[in-house]
Amino acid sequence: MPEIPVLTESRRIRSPRLETRVLFSGPEDGVPVIFVHGNLSAATWWEETMLRLPAGFRGIAPDLRGYGLADPRALVDATRGLGDFSDDLAALMDELGLARAHLVGHSLGGGVLWRFLADHPGRVLSLVQVAPASPHGFGATGPSGGPAFADGAGSGGASVNPEFAKLLAAGATGADSPLHPLSVLNSYVWKPPFVPARIADILASALAQHTGPKAYPGDAAASPNWPGAAAGAWGPINALAPVYHPDPLAFTRVAEKPPILWLRGAEDPVVSDASLFDLGTLGQLGAVPGWPGASVMPPQPMVGQTETALAAYEAGGGRVTRVVLADCGHSPYLEQPGAFDRAFHAHLAG
Repeated sequence: MPEIPVLTESRRIRSPRLETRVLFSGPEDGVPVIFVHGNLSAATWWEETMLRLPAGFRGIAPDLRGYGLADPRALVDATRGLGDFSDDLAALMDELGLARAHLVGHSLGGGVLWRFLADHPGRVLSLVQVAPASPHGFGATGPSGGPAFADGAGSGGASVNPEFAKLLAAGATGADSPLHPLSVLNSYVWKPPFVPARIADILASALAQHTGPKAYPGDAAASPNWPGAAAGAWGPINALAPVYHPDPLAFTRVAEKPPILWLRGAEDPVVSDASLFDLGTLGQLGAVPGWPGASVMPPQPMVGQTETALAAYEAGGGRVTRVVLADCGHSPYLEQPGAFDRAFHAHLAG
């Protein structure tokens, strides 16, 4: 396994579902706050945020299945949507003796937490969603919000640029082309010209992502629908395919509704209503020829879908706080830690 420098305490934890690296900060008897990272990422990304937690809180950040220093033999069954990740978190909490916790998710991790709240509502003290994936999944949704095509064409592993996947698998550390992992991070995952102080460690943890046809980018299936390939059955990107999210609003119907903080950057190009990683957007821009049009696959309104879901959550009695940070991209906790912490710590105090 690769070496990834740490600022916090690192342990290997084995639950009945997964053995993985888990990072810890704060007192062992503190109120637990579990941080769930996104794609092209690992627990490392949360370390500074964990170390800034207010007194009395215990930071906990696992490497998800398929990422970082998690057991590479543990695969993601994409046909369950994000269910493998949700079940892994519950098993980790059981292993650590935690009945409930505050949960914080970023990007893919936010998508995991929509599912976790639906599956395990009694275990959530509160939810912090940082630029979360839409509850509907990621990419290639139709006008109704479900998958544009019944086979999931245009989403999942089929939507990943193969050259980027090749460079990631090779562990490329340079920035010679826009498709090198470092170039993608610096162009899209935070707003230029910002670069995190720990960019070397952050890149190392991104390059530790598990790769292959059953990991990243996952498999794909031939399809008669545009763009000619559909979501496969394995890996975290396929797990985000809308075709595997048949009940995206399930979390809005839980009886016990913990408070939610939704925090995002105003200039996020990844999770947006015109995401540059969604084939609906790229087709509309003419970057991918043959687009079937907005009546079939419009740009996925990711922010709008989340807003609609959270409005339903509020209508059912839930409490939601919305914070949008100006001049900020996809990673607010890295880009604007002061503003992020003010909203985050106030949420924990409440």
